Amino acid sequence: MEAVDPVRFAPANRIAQRFAAARLNATALDDYPGPIPPDLASAYECQEAAIALWPDAIAGWKIGRIPPAYEQRLGQARLAGPIFRREVLTAAKDKTVEFGVFVGGFAAVEAEYIYEIAKDAPAGQLRWSLNDAAAIAGRMFVGIETAGSPLAAINNLGPTVVVSDFGNNAGLILGPEVPGWRDRSSAALTCETFIQGKSVGQGAAANVLGGPLGALQFVAEHCAGRGRPLKAGMLISTGAATGIHDIVLGQKVRVEFKGIATIHGLATARAPQKP
Repeated sequence: MEAVDPVRFAPANRIAQRFAAARLNATALDDYPGPIPPDLASAYECQEAAIALWPDAIAGWKIGRIPPAYEQRLGQARLAGPIFRREVLTAAKDKTVEFGVFVGGFAAVEAEYIYEIAKDAPAGQLRWSLNDAAAIAGRMFVGIETAGSPLAAINNLGPTVVVSDFGNNAGLILGPEVPGWRDRSSAALTCETFIQGKSVGQGAAANVLGGPLGALQFVAEHCAGRGRPLKAGMLISTGAATGIHDIVLGQKVRVEFKGIATIHGLATARAPQKP
């Protein structure tokens, strides 16, 4: 890897161009395309540059956990990345959803509890409480984040690399609504993930740092600070409830959300996208 000037992260545009091209062409990257961003501000510079290059509208945001080993240095426990409109897939009962993975890159699945934003966030509101977050939360859904990147080693290189490539997001499978979510505890919303029929993780909405509303509070404040306040209709994928589970081409995933729904998915080769 190249050395980096910690004062100014000049290569953000070049890194964004390489990641955007790899994603559009559905090709893998052998190495990180430049110096590793030294901090979250530099990483989000890369992400913003890539958003500007991407030929699709933002449909929502994913939230990820920054490993505790990095928290003190980076000053944050969570990260965010955009979810694009064309990469939101809908799960139908007893149907298998095919989702694309980068062959030679990274792919994983995560059981998620997802908010739909009910109304635009107030313009200029930079500080958010849990009550503020609850006030803009509309329906809750279950779903699967299809994490993915052209770079196979993305998670091994640290959170700033994850942030720089759309937060390691490759799409979202949206399942059914969670009825009466406001009257349910996060601990009561339980789920289990299976890959190739084998259980790989059990958990609950309570496993998400701060619970789903805490995740929504974070992303509302985060996006406001970037000049991207949340908008009505956006989908907020609050975090991995059973963990991050690697998946490869041809494998099947099943996530059982107790008392709500079961979602089935199949990893297929990601196709190139038209710019």
